[in-house]
Amino acid sequence: MHDSLSLQQARRIALAAQGLDKVRPAGPVTARAVGCTFARLHLVQIDSVNVLSRSHYLPFFSRLGNYDRGILQRMAGAHPRRMMEYWAHEASFIRPDHFQDLVQWQSRKWVGAHAMDPELRTGVASRVLDVLAAGKPMTAAELTARLGHVEDKQQDNWGWNWNAVKRVLEHLFEEGLISAASRTDSFERRYTLTARVLPDAGAAPGAGIEPDAAAAMDRLIDAAAQAHGIGTVRCFADYFRVPLRAAALSVGKLVEAGRLRPVAVAGWDKPVYRHVEAKLPRAATARALLSPFDSLVFERRRLEALFGFHYRIEIYTPEPKRRFGYYVLPFLLRDGIVARVDLKADRAAGLLLARAAHAERGAPADTAVELAAELQLMAEWLELDRVVVSPVGDLAPALADAVAATRSGVSALREQA
Repeated sequence: MHDSLSLQQARRIALAAQGLDKVRPAGPVTARAVGCTFARLHLVQIDSVNVLSRSHYLPFFSRLGNYDRGILQRMAGAHPRRMMEYWAHEASFIRPDHFQDLVQWQSRKWVGAHAMDPELRTGVASRVLDVLAAGKPMTAAELTARLGHVEDKQQDNWGWNWNAVKRVLEHLFEEGLISAASRTDSFERRYTLTARVLPDAGAAPGAGIEPDAAAAMDRLIDAAAQAHGIGTVRCFADYFRVPLRAAALSVGKLVEAGRLRPVAVAGWDKPVYRHVEAKLPRAATARALLSPFDSLVFERRRLEALFGFHYRIEIYTPEPKRRFGYYVLPFLLRDGIVARVDLKADRAAGLLLARAAHAERGAPADTAVELAAELQLMAEWLELDRVVVSPVGDLAPALADAVAATRSGVSALREQA
């Protein structure tokens, strides 16, 4: 007989697992708090879009509020590493203890040099590894120049050109032989040998599946289930983007081991599992704007099943066909996702632009007031002067009034100080 949970209880379990169930702690955010948040999430997705902020910075703001982004940069460059880059859900910062397991199960052949002539690929790889072994971390462009490659745009097949170098770099990155030492200001990877990023990691498993691959999958699914708190096999597999069939086998073993418990959730018509360490808080009291790449919203079917929230990223949708905007963040209030807002940081003008704001059906009466407060906090974190709301969307008029009231309140407090 499976334990039975209401949909609201399942939501609270999911929010608690992601660190989104409680009001943020007061006072300055410490490096320890950032590190603990990352340990809880296991990964944060990387994306090059910077219309608001780089995507890997936003999950920590959602959970901790106004924090120093330099903490993440130090975590990614510290020895020993607290976080490193690799493929997971997508390109991500991951916990280093997941690296060896992920190398065995990630297959991103479309980004690498798998289609290149093997002899050519081996030759380029050998030279790349020699250069990285002998010197400092380098970008793809720097390595291209060092190796003396010239792009031949008339050439239809792979040759000694920039594209070959970049593809080989991605191939070696996928195999786990090289890693990202850091990123440039323009967000280019600086590549180095993985042994320099993780000195104790040993040799990377390589492209083939090793004998302990099943144990590696068990660890990944257990971590994904911890991060979810509750979910389906598909939810857990999607977290690190591992094969569904292998994930299902691991779920079965974790149930037998007592790490996962089958549960019945009202309204969720799939087999659902709760992690043994997942907590069920009495109430959810948090407020947060969620990145389009936040781990709470990774799996869209789970998001809709749990919260009744249909969500798609419309960055690549032609503007006339967008429903809600270019860079739309869901707004979490207590135990519901109650609104969505299209945001842009106009850094030159010092403005946080809310270009559209839409309320969800049944949004509580204080949605606009709470969202205005969250936008004000985000503006402070991004070092922007004020929030400007465009008259687009059904929530926009109330949000504009609430932002104006919030701004007046902040000004009054500053005058008193």
